[in-house]
Amino acid sequence: MNDSDKFSYTYSAPTEEERREIEDIRSAYAPAAKSEDRLAQLRALNERATRPARIAALTLGIGGILLFGLGMSMTLAWELIAGGIVVAAIGMLATIVANPVRRVLLKRGKQKYGAEILRLTDELLGEKNTDK
Repeated sequence: MNDSDKFSYTYSAPTEEERREIEDIRSAYAPAAKSEDRLAQLRALNERATRPARIAALTLGIGGILLFGLGMSMTLAWELIAGGIVVAAIGMLATIVANPVRRVLLKRGKQKYGAEILRLTDELLGEKNTDK
């Protein structure tokens, strides 16, 4: 028998890292289950409804606290009393306004996305109740 007549086969299993990568690629092409797709859509809508309010409140609150601290430093450390009081007052005002701004933006987000969120939750809860 010569070497050209022999059959040779080598198998190597994918490593754990390769397996995870393969599964990630496969999941990108596999059709998602309906309830998972709707749940992801519900999460995205909820995030769209609440994110602007959260960002605005955090920005106003943190910025206000920093301005208030700057104003206090101007007054106490640098002896710029008039300027420090003005800057601290602006910071205090921004901090006080943060929560009402959050409530207004949250209310607006709930009005904008509320009907769709309620429809999706009814579908998902109805689907889960029929599974039992």
